[in-house]
Amino acid sequence: MKINGKFPNVRLRRVRNSKWMRNLVSENNVSVNDLILPIFVREGKNIIENIKTMPGVKRYSLNKLSSIMNLVKKYKIPMVAIFPYTPKNKKDKNGLEALNKNNLVCKSVRYIKKKFPNIGVMCDVALDPYTSHGHDGILVKNRIDNDKTLEILVKQALIQAEAGCDVIAPSDMMDGRIGVIRKALDKKGYKNVSIISYSAKYASNFYGPFRDAVGSKSILKSDKKTYQMDFRNTNESFREIGLDIKEGADIVMIKPGLPYLDIIRNIKENFKIPVFAYQVSGEYSLIKFGIKNKLINNNSVIESLMSFKRAGASAIVTYFALEIAKKLKNFN
Repeated sequence: MKINGKFPNVRLRRVRNSKWMRNLVSENNVSVNDLILPIFVREGKNIIENIKTMPGVKRYSLNKLSSIMNLVKKYKIPMVAIFPYTPKNKKDKNGLEALNKNNLVCKSVRYIKKKFPNIGVMCDVALDPYTSHGHDGILVKNRIDNDKTLEILVKQALIQAEAGCDVIAPSDMMDGRIGVIRKALDKKGYKNVSIISYSAKYASNFYGPFRDAVGSKSILKSDKKTYQMDFRNTNESFREIGLDIKEGADIVMIKPGLPYLDIIRNIKENFKIPVFAYQVSGEYSLIKFGIKNKLINNNSVIESLMSFKRAGASAIVTYFALEIAKKLKNFN
């Protein structure tokens, strides 16, 4: 076949025509060191229960935590994030179960740090798993009171640090919470406890399955738009993250993940700080549904994680962490 005119000297397909060459020239890669696994804990004994809205994700009673933590250790996932399913009889309007030193999170942290001391533990600082109204803070006249909420969040963070938590992760989106938590941690001698701030947490429609997993979905009154970010906004994320860095955040989190790759990229380029992405429950369940119904294949999972790396994420909180850790060595 004759080709009219001069053919370009550069043929980009030459760097794609073998697996080893593709590996040599790859710009981004996902490794096990990029993964953080969320784990849901519940009360009771000898319980491992499925979460209907999140296929493959389970809740674990304390004495069954080892079943998943042994896999975390085996596949060398560096950190887990603990979230509680709090019984209704332990919820109240002020979320005071968050301040119980023997609550699900604190008991889980102590257990993990005793049995698996080399695996990092991240704890969520927010009241939504504990409040009877499902909000992240204290309701006063049907509005979240920022400063009253801060008083409880500081105590919650200190209790978690005392239990052995390595990373405090405020996800509540109250103004000023990073500064007061950092100050309190330092004052109590927890200077080496890190803070990952959910700095750009949007009022998203992708959180439904998670709220089901922690038991807040059916009780949530109204929405969270007065404190979580408006998904129409980009510049606002710069203000949120700039303030959190100034107040002492070591790492910032963008949540959700896939719909906010532009935010991840913007923050990484402008602040040069470690940026984590949270591939949230709605994203997870949508991908799982697509795989189950053969609309997409299993490699779509790693493709989705690679998009976070391309955008600039240093690590990814994902319910796919164990699944991906098992498959990474076989990825083409």
